[in-house]
Amino acid sequence: MAKPANVPFPAPDTESPAHPVAGPLGVDNPLALDRQLCFALYQATNRITRAYRPLLDALGLTYPQYLALMVLWEGAPMTVGDLGSRLDLDSGTLTPLLKRMEAAGLVARRRDPADERRVLVDLTPAAWGLRDKALAIPGAMLCRFPVPLDEVADLRDRLHQLAAALGEG
Repeated sequence: MAKPANVPFPAPDTESPAHPVAGPLGVDNPLALDRQLCFALYQATNRITRAYRPLLDALGLTYPQYLALMVLWEGAPMTVGDLGSRLDLDSGTLTPLLKRMEAAGLVARRRDPADERRVLVDLTPAAWGLRDKALAIPGAMLCRFPVPLDEVADLRDRLHQLAAALGEG
């Protein structure tokens, strides 16, 4: 099969930066991998997750377990649904994660006495014991970023804005 000609993508009718392929994002070649926001996010996420691995291995945690613990350290006990909402995980992903965490002695699940349909997730003393050790992880990670802290905070805030703008689903 012949390679298709590099046909430029039609330019947007307006100069709106909200156009899906406007400007530096790829009008000349909208399918160039290095021009895709999704790939930049994917690549950065993979590299950040790998950078966390040795820090979390020392605590016996996986990255998803660490994220779940951070949410629970903020406000346990909470319902499985609330935990899933905070982590942006569906029940098909969250339930096996919680089962593994329960088997590791990190969380306990129980029915909500106020509403038997709901399941509460609470931390065990072992999970609370990991919190003090985990306090060093954010600082250790920030030391690895080769940009000023205010730029890291700005990037984080912009990514939260992007996620909110895209909504759920």
